[in-house]
Amino acid sequence: MNAPLRVAVLISGAGSNLQALLDAEAREGYRVVGVVSNRPAAAGLERARAAGIPALTIDHTAFADRPAFEAALGAALERLAPDLIVLAGFMRVLTADFVARFTGRMLNVHPSLLPAYRGLDTHARVLAAGERWHGCSVHFVTAELDGGPVVLQGRLAVQPGDTAAGLQARVQALEHQLYARVVGWIAQGRLRWQDAGPWLDGAPLAAPRQCEPALACAS
Repeated sequence: MNAPLRVAVLISGAGSNLQALLDAEAREGYRVVGVVSNRPAAAGLERARAAGIPALTIDHTAFADRPAFEAALGAALERLAPDLIVLAGFMRVLTADFVARFTGRMLNVHPSLLPAYRGLDTHARVLAAGERWHGCSVHFVTAELDGGPVVLQGRLAVQPGDTAAGLQARVQALEHQLYARVVGWIAQGRLRWQDAGPWLDGAPLAAPRQCEPALACAS
């Protein structure tokens, strides 16, 4: 039997996506081997400790510049020896050099239907624009901010009277479902990085898989 996929998770805050990943470990066939935060007070660190997982802090404010911070972060990740690095609410932009070091081995989840609404405050921006649909995207990390190849998207309808906070909660619940699934695809050998892009089930992934909450989208 092959060893489970080793996953390191980078966080900056409460760690709700981290918890969803932990809850899905046995079902999806991977193992979280370490959690790293750039903020010492991140509540997600306690989630890791409660699960018996190494929880590390590399405070970005303690370093003179971004390269110094990333050198320490990279060293910590190398010690954890992950097969995959998962960004789960990690609020630091990574440099091109750092991303290149882990090409094809880093995932992120973004709260919009990429390529629309890259960056911050997506829920408020979607409401201000009067959009009918919103959602989240799980994508490989590249040097382009929120610009890496998208693997799986989940969408939901914007409801009359939606607030940014309410929309955020519904999108986050969708993130929890989809993120673990994509990590599971990698653990199961279905998804891999090949020829500078994602392949799913033996073929190049030309467009993201789509999922809506009202549909059964387990595959």
